[in-house]
Amino acid sequence: AANGISVPKPFENDVFLFDSYVAGVQYADKDGDFCDKLKAGEELHFLREPQNKFDKRAIVVKYGDVKIGYIPRSDNAVFARLMDAGKHLFGKISAVEKRGAVLKIKIKIYLRD
Repeated sequence: AANGISVPKPFENDVFLFDSYVAGVQYADKDGDFCDKLKAGEELHFLREPQNKFDKRAIVVKYGDVKIGYIPRSDNAVFARLMDAGKHLFGKISAVEKRGAVLKIKIKIYLRD
């Protein structure tokens, strides 16, 4: 670089925002048993669902093409606003716990800037 500063392209900065979990996993798409594939560190994609009849701020959590649940309603107000403003949010699995039939997926929410 001419000025002595080299910036990798594309420059991405992942900013940690919040610890949360995936809500509604028990209602998720059970096709292609995703439960066994989920591991700490895996990246999850978020998709806004403003037409959701239960929650206008709903944010879908996807593992690849599979919908695995939602950001909890108690946590989604600020994240929905950020996404509606065009910000790219995503999650990383921090832990997967299976208690009987109940799957608890803990996640960290990030902003990719």
